[in-house]
Amino acid sequence: MNFTNAPTPEEVSCLLQNAALRDAIEPFLEDETFGDIDFFEMPTEVENRYLESMLAWEQAPVLPVGRWFSPSLVLQPSCNLSEEHLREELWAVIERLYQGRIILDFTDHLSDHELYNLIRKEILPTAIKRVDLPDNYFHWDCSVAGRVPEISDGEWYPEPVIDSLIWLTYYADNAERSEWEVEYGIDLPPREIPPYPRAMPSAPV
Repeated sequence: MNFTNAPTPEEVSCLLQNAALRDAIEPFLEDETFGDIDFFEMPTEVENRYLESMLAWEQAPVLPVGRWFSPSLVLQPSCNLSEEHLREELWAVIERLYQGRIILDFTDHLSDHELYNLIRKEILPTAIKRVDLPDNYFHWDCSVAGRVPEISDGEWYPEPVIDSLIWLTYYADNAERSEWEVEYGIDLPPREIPPYPRAMPSAPV
């Protein structure tokens, strides 16, 4: 009898895990959801990781960011802190957020006070899904906060450009700026160097 094509124990375990994951995710899916996903060319290990991420998303609790932590993450009002104490508290909370797999992107246009208040008033109270996977990071786009760069008198920009003007001014590269200028038929304000550069923790998007 030829056993050369018999699956290895690892392959059997992978297939059993696949069946269990499909059963677990099925109640969360529309009737034809699996039909929209091409698993045919996908190795079973890759499919399992994909199904694990889907299941983690569906089962993730929706919690205010501050309650992702134990004890809950709460910041004092900035008016109660000296400049030095505020800076220490800011970097401590940035590190705590990173440990909770929350990345703050595009912060260099914000002063320490502005970033601290953004975290305290907007980020920590916001309820989002906490997806508990080791390689899953939540990226918070801080370019939507802060003072919009000044616009020359008589200059007009469409709303999507105004909404992204901080990013376009401080963070977009020349190619990205050119794409926006062509798409909207505008000339953007000159690029500027962000005034508060920081070596922030980072992770792949």
